[in-house]
Amino acid sequence: MESMAGGDAQLLAISDLHIAYAENRTLVERLRPETDADWLVVAGDVAETVADIRWALETLTRHFRRVLWVPGNHDLWTHPKDSVTLRGVPRYEHLVAMCRELGVTTPEDPYPVWDGPGGPVAVAPLFLLYDYSFLPAGCDTKEEGLAYAHGTGIVCNDEYLLHPDPYPTREAWCHARVEETQRRLAGLPDDLPTVLINHYPLHRHPTDILWYPEFAMWCGTALTADWHRRFRVDTMVYGHLHIPRTTWLDGVRFEEVSVGYPREWRKRPEPPGRLRRVLPMEVGSGDRGAAPGLGRGRGSTR
Repeated sequence: MESMAGGDAQLLAISDLHIAYAENRTLVERLRPETDADWLVVAGDVAETVADIRWALETLTRHFRRVLWVPGNHDLWTHPKDSVTLRGVPRYEHLVAMCRELGVTTPEDPYPVWDGPGGPVAVAPLFLLYDYSFLPAGCDTKEEGLAYAHGTGIVCNDEYLLHPDPYPTREAWCHARVEETQRRLAGLPDDLPTVLINHYPLHRHPTDILWYPEFAMWCGTALTADWHRRFRVDTMVYGHLHIPRTTWLDGVRFEEVSVGYPREWRKRPEPPGRLRRVLPMEVGSGDRGAAPGLGRGRGSTR
């Protein structure tokens, strides 16, 4: 594990940049560290095309000492607007190769150690997907859950754009990722705390405030429900829900760091694109709650 930070550095995080929106692209252009040693975590959903993902990550690497990326579902879509038509694992591997070219740390790289304020901590970018285990109340199977979701009109576009090739299903891909990732995390030193970064929360509780709870099916896996305890987690960083807030579970901080769509962030009282500080922890990091008007609208495409 590589160790690099120090001084008055900060470990900062953001996600769900969605730079297909011009306003969000401008936010990315303006993002700056507070010190020359700051690291930046990008917790997925940069864009739907490889060219846009490259532009955003390359832009960020010019300003931050280190950039770490995990894929979101939008990054993995095989979108009709993208000239790169790779699907599933080949698309993910293509993005990893691009990140390595740019010097961006990915879930396939050794976990770096943050030794700045709040450290030492192993910072682990993860790629785990979801397996439909966050089912709606009254549903016992994926098929029942999907039927219910189609009945309400709340169906993620992953069903049409996120392909699992060569795995037969997205949940099979998820289970393979979970098995490999927990093996790597178990190999970390027993006395080293961790910051775990994933596009989706590692526990279901952050989805409890969704306006449309059926969308939780596309928000993680029950297989990671105890990881915040098993792997000495200081902070679990995630996005995807477009509900930026801090919650606590079993003494572990869960930090949702998304920007979201302009129609969402315009409703928030704070300026859009604020980098969330992971380490050292901000004073007063209680449950900030969700800003008024946030949640998933009918026909959500996240």
